[in-house]
Amino acid sequence: MTKFSKNQLSGLYIVTPDWDDTARLVAVTEQALQGGVNIVQYRHKTASPELRKTQALALQELCRRFNKPFIVNDHLQLCLDIDADGLHVGGTDMSVADARIKLGADKILGASCYGDLELARTATKGGASYIAFGGFYPSRIKKYAVTTPASIVAEAVREFDVPNVVIGGMTLENCQPLLAQGADMVAVISSVYMAEQPQQAARALTELFAASKP
Repeated sequence: MTKFSKNQLSGLYIVTPDWDDTARLVAVTEQALQGGVNIVQYRHKTASPELRKTQALALQELCRRFNKPFIVNDHLQLCLDIDADGLHVGGTDMSVADARIKLGADKILGASCYGDLELARTATKGGASYIAFGGFYPSRIKKYAVTTPASIVAEAVREFDVPNVVIGGMTLENCQPLLAQGADMVAVISSVYMAEQPQQAARALTELFAASKP
């Protein structure tokens, strides 16, 4: 496993859809990486344990070829079994502090904080490598209440010394106000995986980060 620094937790962050077709999942993810994606999270809520491990190993091999972090969503034991680069935990999963103890100091640990700065405080104290906020906009993939205010990004930048990621219905157009607030990463699913040309879609989103820096 390559150790990734905090400075590398930036840019376009893709989260996989619930696709059972491993070949398709890997092919589109490779196109996205060619388009400039910086981080890949494997998330498949309905996969069997066997399929989940098969897909995770295939995606991890791909990410290592591109020297990009590979994150497993929720499944701590899978993360440890395949020696993935990190784990992302949601608000109803294990605590960040418990996950950090089990993962050790070197792995990336992300935490969903929704629209709640108190969750972010608990996560950072527990050892989170980055904090995730959202959803900000309606999503084609997930169903949730769209209640996260854009202002939380600027508040997080002021308060926390870890990178932040924004998620929830992100598109090329609507993520730009959040980048202006100081978002370090933009997480997308459908804007890349459902795009007719995933590589070009990823490239367009990636170029926003260069444009947003002074």
